Amino acid sequence: MTPDDILPTYERVAAGFARSRDKSLFERKWLDRMLAHTPPPRRLLDLGCGSGDPIARYLVDRRARLTGVDGAAAMVALFARTLPEAEAVQADMRTLALGRQFDAILAWNSFFHLSPEDQRKMFAIFAAHAAPRAALMFTAGPRAGEPIGQVERQPVYHASLEPEEYKQLLAQAGFDLLHFAPEDPDCNGHTIWLARYSPATA
Repeated sequence: MTPDDILPTYERVAAGFARSRDKSLFERKWLDRMLAHTPPPRRLLDLGCGSGDPIARYLVDRRARLTGVDGAAAMVALFARTLPEAEAVQADMRTLALGRQFDAILAWNSFFHLSPEDQRKMFAIFAAHAAPRAALMFTAGPRAGEPIGQVERQPVYHASLEPEEYKQLLAQAGFDLLHFAPEDPDCNGHTIWLARYSPATA
């Protein structure tokens, strides 16, 4: 199981994943924190958007002008049906080059499917798509490692760097760290990073 298996796996399980995905919106506290740093009207980039329910739907309800990006065509099709008012783009985040900047960038439970080296390269892509003072939020693991998880009974690759390296990568790309919550018990144990783009410091 490698990072290159992620998109084919999600292509196969998209419909089942959309049905079984937890829609209790346990992420709400962190989504609201991100939105608090991006007053409307806000352009928001959702990397690894999946089917769009519940996270993208919640963000659109909060007046975000949303662009959802996913590398799996089946997920993009589900996203477009869920949120026809949003923009849906099929693209691999590792090579994303939209030529536009956004007020917030979200990579919730998607960035951590990339290899450690691809994660390091993503910070330049985040910066290229970030407007001044844009919020960036992503989830990762609490410590370095490459565990194998499951989605719809299929194995899926995950990876994480050490927290200190994420802090360095954020700073090098021009992001100021706002919050770091390892294994947040109020968010189903997710490890969350929230930062603000301040390019003058890059």
